[in-house]
Amino acid sequence: MSARLNIFCGHYGSGKTEVALNYAIKLANEGKKVTIIDLDIVNPYFRTADARKILNEHGIELIASEFANSNLDMPTVPQEIKKVFYDKKSNIIFDVGGDDDGAYVLGQYNSFFKNEPYRMIFVVSTKRPLTGTCDELFEMAKNIEHASRLKFTDIANNTNLGKLTTEDTLLSNYEQISKLSEKMGIPVSMQCGLEKSLSKLPKEFDDRKFPMNIYIKMPWEL
Repeated sequence: MSARLNIFCGHYGSGKTEVALNYAIKLANEGKKVTIIDLDIVNPYFRTADARKILNEHGIELIASEFANSNLDMPTVPQEIKKVFYDKKSNIIFDVGGDDDGAYVLGQYNSFFKNEPYRMIFVVSTKRPLTGTCDELFEMAKNIEHASRLKFTDIANNTNLGKLTTEDTLLSNYEQISKLSEKMGIPVSMQCGLEKSLSKLPKEFDDRKFPMNIYIKMPWEL
């Protein structure tokens, strides 16, 4: 499934911002016009705004809250967000806050999403607290859907252990993600990971592999 509007949501620590950045850069490398909207007003540390320089280098427009990367974390978003819905030549990436609290911000644009097909990707990592089982992930997904008034269309498996990640890590607990896919009635369309790890996965994953680069460093890595 492809769409001009792409929404990336996920729990804290799932790596959804990194996935959203990589997806935006992938589209830009394909010669497409791309705008990424940082709606993550909940988490003050890991945001697309942190990668502004990289986005500029790829010709990607960034729209972010004026309070991003500041000591203030007010629940406000710039008015120019509405204009992107009318720019049909641009592919739009939404990086949405870590849980249902952040998804409430997305909900105010519900009327626009009703007028055009969209993808809403649930980024999951089973190595984070309270997200190791199908039931935990399902409850979180339903809370996000309720808050945003939108439905998930895809799942992105971003299970990892940072620098310790191996090909075995990527598919650890994959049984729970498969159960989640069946329970929600949506596909696991993205298997995320570094190229060196993805290359060692079984061929059955070839059509969903999503190679990533690491653009956002943790505070202790700076």
